[in-house]
Amino acid sequence: MKKCLLCLLLIAFSKIYSQKSTSSVDISFKDEEIINVISELENSTPYTFYYIEEWVKGERVTGEYENEAVENVLRDIFSNTLVNYYFLKNKIILTKNNVIHADLPVAFSPDSIGTVTSNINERENRPVFYKVTDAQETGKIETVRIGKEDENSSKKSFTLHGYILDKKSGEPISNLALVVRNTNMGTVTNINGYYQLSLETGEYTLETRSLGSENLLRRVVIYNDGELNFHLNENYESLDEVVLESTSEANVRSVVAGVQLIKASEIKTIPLVLGERDILKVATMLPGISTAGEGSSGYNVRGGRADQNLILLDDAVIYNPSHFFGLFSAINPFTTGDVEIYKGHIPARYGGRLSSVFDIRTKEGDEQKFSGEAAIGPVTSNIALEIPIVENKASLIMGGRSTYSDWILKALDDESLNNSKANFYDIILKYGHRIDEKNAIKATGYFSRDVFSLTSDSLFSYNNLALSLKYDRKLNNKNDASFIFTNSNYKFNIKYDNEFASSFNNGYKINETEAKLNFRYRYSEKHQFNYGISSKLYTVNPGEIEPLGAGSSIESSTIPEERGLESALYLSDDFKVNEELLFSAGLRYSFYAALGPANQNIYQEDLPRSEGTITGVRNYEKNEVIKTYGGPEVRFSARYLLNPELSLKASYNNTFQYIHTLFNNTTVSPTDIYKLSGSYIEPQRASQYSFGAYKNFQDDIYEVSLEGYYKQSSDILDFKVGAQLFLNENVEAEVIQGEGKSYGIEFLLKKNEGRLNGWLAYSYSRSFLKLDGNFNEEIINNGEYFAANFDKPHDLSVVANYKLTKRFSFSANFVYQTGRPITYPIGKYDFDNSQYVYYSNRNEYRIPDYYRLDLSFNVEGNHKIKKFAHSFWNISIYNVLGRNNPYSVFFVTDNGEVDAYQSSIFSIPVPTITYNFKF
Repeated sequence: MKKCLLCLLLIAFSKIYSQKSTSSVDISFKDEEIINVISELENSTPYTFYYIEEWVKGERVTGEYENEAVENVLRDIFSNTLVNYYFLKNKIILTKNNVIHADLPVAFSPDSIGTVTSNINERENRPVFYKVTDAQETGKIETVRIGKEDENSSKKSFTLHGYILDKKSGEPISNLALVVRNTNMGTVTNINGYYQLSLETGEYTLETRSLGSENLLRRVVIYNDGELNFHLNENYESLDEVVLESTSEANVRSVVAGVQLIKASEIKTIPLVLGERDILKVATMLPGISTAGEGSSGYNVRGGRADQNLILLDDAVIYNPSHFFGLFSAINPFTTGDVEIYKGHIPARYGGRLSSVFDIRTKEGDEQKFSGEAAIGPVTSNIALEIPIVENKASLIMGGRSTYSDWILKALDDESLNNSKANFYDIILKYGHRIDEKNAIKATGYFSRDVFSLTSDSLFSYNNLALSLKYDRKLNNKNDASFIFTNSNYKFNIKYDNEFASSFNNGYKINETEAKLNFRYRYSEKHQFNYGISSKLYTVNPGEIEPLGAGSSIESSTIPEERGLESALYLSDDFKVNEELLFSAGLRYSFYAALGPANQNIYQEDLPRSEGTITGVRNYEKNEVIKTYGGPEVRFSARYLLNPELSLKASYNNTFQYIHTLFNNTTVSPTDIYKLSGSYIEPQRASQYSFGAYKNFQDDIYEVSLEGYYKQSSDILDFKVGAQLFLNENVEAEVIQGEGKSYGIEFLLKKNEGRLNGWLAYSYSRSFLKLDGNFNEEIINNGEYFAANFDKPHDLSVVANYKLTKRFSFSANFVYQTGRPITYPIGKYDFDNSQYVYYSNRNEYRIPDYYRLDLSFNVEGNHKIKKFAHSFWNISIYNVLGRNNPYSVFFVTDNGEVDAYQSSIFSIPVPTITYNFKF
């Protein structure tokens, strides 16, 4: 009764003394500190202000008022701060974040005073009707107040957003779970470390959950929309536990179907060839991603060709991401942060490829102290340095890797290899600068080069160059913008020098330049929009050949340049219907124009295209449009949460690809060439449907997923029998286009924690191609579907790591794959006094199956904090069983007899010792 009476007296007191300003004032100030403006108001009005100086310290305002009510002046000067004001007779009381209420809420009942006031902390000046969700640990964790309360607002919930970053490096932490304690609310950070939550007014306890970073508690009091950033320390012990992981609940709760995340920092224990830590090789041990064979370049994703993957390094395209014909990745693992692989649902902001996107992000450099990491192996050495440029604002990360295999070849007791060469190197630089809270720039430069010569007269070389510049601008609490400019260049060269008159030097080059403007709009809790525009210019130099030396009989020749412009508009919406149902719907409209200058052949319509059916040539001037293509691309994905640990996902994508790879080898090689769509070559098109179930067990220690897909494609480029593709001015007469289809089911079981961790991945997949033209020479396999070169139905990978102690662990890989298709000779026949070999239908047979076991023993250095460097030894054996896995099978006719030969890359166990240290 006393509490009730006291409360009623306070209400009456407030009604008597709480009053609006009736005084007016003449005042002007220009870029003046608020503290000084308050002092001037106290001198020129009857009011006295009560406040804490830290609330307004450093805030500056500008204004000019004549006979203006004091309340209006206060409204203006505090509009961009977290400060509210309250008139109490001749006093003005300032509060930070919250509002002093003169009236109790309509729903207030005197009977509830006793229960509500027991939870009130008077020092926080919080109204008694606020919702309190967690107050047990208020004295143990930091409290943060978000936003400025507005008593006139009718909003029931507000948006809390921000970024979660690594405290040491400033690098964003993606796929980290942020949960609200004692509720069923939570979210997961995106690739930029960004999160967003919708919360009602009140008090909450937030908790970060990640196996790679510390778990942090933060108590928040929500008054309005606002921003809260987290800076987390790395959890060093957990890095020893996990080889590859997805963050807590992300695989179940994410709306994107068919996506894989790999963290470069967590693959060091996986035994790979010659001890090289290789993030893209690890990707091939996941379901749905494979290669045509050991030591082959390129990746086949869900039955797609190797040229149908978009491989990005900080938004710039990498055309050949491999060294040594695919034995090593061309991406430095020490400078790489995360790799996000989209093989099901591809967000609308990506385009230009049919099968997948490998979005590789370089780490952010350390802005506080100099650090680095290095490795010494039997074939290569690697180093990465993180250099602070401006403390807490700017940093530089630089990495370099090189092989010293040339001297190994010369040291071998084999005279044929004495003049051989086989070496590569790659360099990467990244500069990041946070100008202020709203502006940041990032710039990346990458270069790689390979040189190899296994005979005395031929020298092959190829190199990648990639540049990217990104400017991020935070427009306001709901809108962000990014401007991205990239340039990518790939070229190769073949130098042939022999004793005869056939020495030559030839080369090939492709260049692309792209500009992209991307916006993100957080409209509400239920809708988050991404939209933008992009345009890229392709320039292809199809090849040139020059005589090498005065005695060469080779004639100079240059194939005319090709140019094309690919542009796109895109819009996507992540729509949250409720906690159970999420949609990600996007629309991308792409447009392509083949551009001059060019001389375009005109062929006779009723005959197959060949040099003999050319009836004329049409000339196009520079930038004149030769042919246009385009159309809408739908991107849709949905997730339904059956319970907190089980979800169903479905997706549909249709995509366009305007660039093609021309190759008539079984596998991709560095000397493959690219062809742009034009008058006679249509763009590739594909549609993919997928559906899957995702389940976590035992507090997310175990993850299991099962996903199926079906993909149809059209205008897939292939070649006629006996086609000559390189240095051919009329290459459109050598190729044919057909239909493709692929389907499969993917299973993944992962254990993220414990002494034994790792994963088991299995895929059953099929990929087929049909080439059925209007003329006999355009028909392959009687116009029926046949298995693609990379069709391998069964693919099983097991990756395991067993931790003996904190310093010692064993790791193992086991890989099994069905042998890929091949065309066999099945008979001989005589014609015109000559003997010929008769071959089977294309890809009717298969080479032997592939399997391999790798083992490694890992030794961590001691975990003392105060030491110059932390070391890590990896002792591994690649192909422990000594399996003579065939890379290819080929046939040679000698004296009328056809003999089969098998080539292998590693047919014996390959031991390796690699020393790594981090400082």
